[in-house]
Amino acid sequence: MAASEENITFIKKQLAIQTIGPDKINQLRHVRFFKDLENITLHMKKHAQFIKPKFDMVLNVLNSQLGDYEITSWSKPNGGYFISLNTLDGCATEVVKLASQLGVTFTKAGAAFPYGKDPRDRNIRIAPTFPTLKELKTAIEVLCLCIKLVSINKVLHEK
Repeated sequence: MAASEENITFIKKQLAIQTIGPDKINQLRHVRFFKDLENITLHMKKHAQFIKPKFDMVLNVLNSQLGDYEITSWSKPNGGYFISLNTLDGCATEVVKLASQLGVTFTKAGAAFPYGKDPRDRNIRIAPTFPTLKELKTAIEVLCLCIKLVSINKVLHEK
């Protein structure tokens, strides 16, 4: 599309509003594909076969690497696609930045909050569904190391 900068800005605002609602055509595709609740339940059980081991592994690594320290807490979801991890206040942005510098990308710190603004800068949302188990294990181990380093620095600077 070619237009002036002013018109592009205007069009972007219009398009953003148009994409807020659900995709009705895609919803119809799902209804036709699944047909009933029983088929949805069966399909979700198939998803669980692939996803549950990833969540279990993340929770096990978090527990083994961070469970003995009082620098984090995390959710233990029973369904869904995310684990919510809380660091010490004021540390999440630095943890995500450090992990990124080491080659591991997470969603922006505070992404689970409205407008992505965590007032305590402590929340990191972990989405373990996409990577392989091996990649995920390495990523979470790097995350744990980053959390330890950032937490140590925070504690030392507060003294």
